Amino acid sequence: MSSGEIRAENLIKRYGEFTAVNGVSFSVKSGEIFGFLGPNGAGKSTTVKMLTTLALPTEGRGLVGGYDVVTQAGDVRRIAGVALQEIGLDNLMKSTELLTIQGQLFGMTRRQAQDRAAELLALVKLTEFTDRPVGKYSGGMRRRLDLAMALVHQPEILFLDEPTTGLDPASRRDIWAEVRRLNRDFGMTIFLTTQYLEEADELADRIAIIDRAQIRVEGQPAELKAALGSESINVTFREDGDVQRAQDEVTEMFDRVQIDRKTIRLYRNKAAEIIPAVVNRLSGAGLEPVALTLTTPTLDDVFLQVTGARFEEDAKDEAPKSGRRPGRRGFGQRKSA
Repeated sequence: MSSGEIRAENLIKRYGEFTAVNGVSFSVKSGEIFGFLGPNGAGKSTTVKMLTTLALPTEGRGLVGGYDVVTQAGDVRRIAGVALQEIGLDNLMKSTELLTIQGQLFGMTRRQAQDRAAELLALVKLTEFTDRPVGKYSGGMRRRLDLAMALVHQPEILFLDEPTTGLDPASRRDIWAEVRRLNRDFGMTIFLTTQYLEEADELADRIAIIDRAQIRVEGQPAELKAALGSESINVTFREDGDVQRAQDEVTEMFDRVQIDRKTIRLYRNKAAEIIPAVVNRLSGAGLEPVALTLTTPTLDDVFLQVTGARFEEDAKDEAPKSGRRPGRRGFGQRKSA
């Protein structure tokens, strides 16, 4: 009997001399939505591939639902569903055909698979499009069908690797609503990587941020934001040189100063009270900001503090082109490893 938990124990993945993941450890509780964030090439997708049996760890151990991802890979595939960044759908087939075949691969009779397909198409709001080849689906429709494919065998654990990338805001919120419903109604453990910090903040019970192949911080979003402890005054200038001059002028007034391109972020408790003094100091130095705003800590601020960069879309391939790539392996969907 699986536990619904996910554990990474000192996972390491090397491609030749390149280390894509370096000693990553974390745990995800049963029934939890866990957000996994990181900048380009940080190791997010490689970690997901190891946990979903699509790549073998070089060292360390991964447990999904209590099953070892190397020695019990078949059991992992049986109790987990996965939707990766690259949608592996046959453009010539129709949604009902794809879902029915998927169900039969998991041991259902044809009738059972057809019933399950109808149920899932209603769930992801695609019932009225069953006569249309998948190649004519919009990006949002393909994402929703991909989610349905991952749910055919009623998994206890669901891995979603950037499930809303490229979707319009309405479609993205539809996916969010479905993720919440799966977690709430079925107690499904959901492991989510995303390029949208708003998404992680909205959905995740806990998050981990990976940077340069290692976990840098882990905790509840509210907890991590509160740990920053201060408001920030964000001052934007036209020229990079003005940002540097502004830093020289106001650093002594703040607990922490951080530069993000042409914006200087000034952190301290009760920062609002010091805004007039900041404006006067900058004006006296001949500096004219383009904009000045006051913000309370956000998940973006946490990410910026941890990684030193704003959140950006993860690279599709974290391993170097010369590195050996893992091959295709079955996991309920035909995906690129």
